Amino acid sequence: MGALRVLIVDDEAELMTALKERLTLRGFAAEGVTTGADALAYLEKNPCDVVLLDVKMPGLGGLEVIQRIKTRWLSLEVVLLTGHGSVRDVEEGMALGAFDYLMKPVKIEDLIQVLEVAGSKRESRPQKSEE
Repeated sequence: MGALRVLIVDDEAELMTALKERLTLRGFAAEGVTTGADALAYLEKNPCDVVLLDVKMPGLGGLEVIQRIKTRWLSLEVVLLTGHGSVRDVEEGMALGAFDYLMKPVKIEDLIQVLEVAGSKRESRPQKSEE
C-alpha cells in the first residue's frame, strides 16, 4: 500500500499549505485546495483516501461539499475542520457522513491519528463503482 492520499480543503491558504507540508513530511501524499469547487474538481480527476474539509468557507461551504462528496463518492472519508466551534454545523456534518471532526488550531499528532484511522476504515471496505 502506498502513502495515504489526503486532500486538504481550507480557504486559509497559509494553513492549508502548512498542513500539506507537515503531512507530506510525515509520509502522507497530501494535496491542498482553497475552495469547495476546487475540491470537487480535484476529486473528479484524482483518487483520494481522506478529505480534510474546513466547515466555514466562502462560496461553496464545507457542509455543501461533504453532501456532494457523499453523493458522488460514498466511501470517501471526510474529516471536518472547524475554527468556529459551531456545534450545529459539526452535528450536521456528522449527520451527512463525516468520519470525525477536529477543532482549529489542530495538533498535528491528533490530525495524523484521525487521518490514519479514517484511511484504514476506507481501506477495509470493498471498493465498488461509485458512479
